[in-house]
Amino acid sequence: MPRHNRPMRGSALESDLFKDRLTLAREYRGWSQPELAKHSGISETSISHYESGSRMPSCDALIRLADCLEVTTDYLLGRDADIGLPQARDQLFQSLARLSHSDRTLALGILKLLSETRLGNRKDAED
Repeated sequence: MPRHNRPMRGSALESDLFKDRLTLAREYRGWSQPELAKHSGISETSISHYESGSRMPSCDALIRLADCLEVTTDYLLGRDADIGLPQARDQLFQSLARLSHSDRTLALGILKLLSETRLGNRKDAED
C-alpha cells in the first residue's frame, strides 16, 4: 500500500528531508560533523555533502549512518515521522546520548557493574 505523505523518490523535498533529519539526529547526539564521521567511518566531506543536500548517501552509507546514530533508515529518509527511539523520552537515555563515544563506553561499564552488583546482592539475600 503506497504512503501518500511521502515525497516522490529523488525529489528535492526528499533530499531536504534527509539532510534535515541527518543533522537533527547528529545534533541530538551532541556530535559535530567530524565526530559523526569518526563514529560512522564515513568521511567528513561526505557528511558535509549529505547535510548540505548536495549529495545523497549510498545504501551502505545510509545504513552505517542509521546504525551509528541509532535511528532507522526510514526515519532518515522521511518514511517515518518518529525518530524511532522510544527510549529517547527516558532521562537517562537522553543524558547518555549526549556523551562522547568514550564517555558512553565508560558509562556503560559503570551501569553493567551497578547491575551486576545489584543482581549479586539479590542472590545473596535469597540464599
